[in-house]
Amino acid sequence: MKQHQTALILIDMVNKMDFEGGEDLLENTLSIVEPLKSLKRQAKEQGLPIIYVNDNFGLWQENVSDVIEECKEGRGESVIKHISPEDDDYFIIKPKHSGFFGTQLSILLNKLGVSNLILTGIAGDICVLFTANDAYMREYNIWIPRDCVASEQWEDNQNALRIMERSLSANTTKSSQSNIQEAFLP
Repeated sequence: MKQHQTALILIDMVNKMDFEGGEDLLENTLSIVEPLKSLKRQAKEQGLPIIYVNDNFGLWQENVSDVIEECKEGRGESVIKHISPEDDDYFIIKPKHSGFFGTQLSILLNKLGVSNLILTGIAGDICVLFTANDAYMREYNIWIPRDCVASEQWEDNQNALRIMERSLSANTTKSSQSNIQEAFLP
């Protein structure tokens, strides 16, 4: 397995958004699609691993393509069509909020030699925050581009970003104001 220092992680971007608050989350998520597409393109150009870490939406016995197809049937389809996983991307299904809890993410990152994580996706105040906390506890360097993270409520997203910056030593510079190499400089 090829070694990489940095990996891009997209959290819950394949999402039905069919829950209470889903309309608000969709509206806020649409604003991060273009910066996230640009960041993903940059990561692809550099040959970095791209890892989708996604909720299973109660589909405990389904495979990745079934989860994606199920989510396309919800209001989140307008996001999925722009930021779907590609054949060479990794896709990990998670049972709870953190991308690390109950998944093989730690093992994959170890096999890839990753020490720097770019965390993106939704919801910033829940799944991104919990994944960032677990990444920090595992001593990863973390960049959470603030223009690539969304929550149902803008204020909650800003509060989560402040917590991740202050308590988890995360860089929260916008993707438009940094690049992958600069994001992890001391």
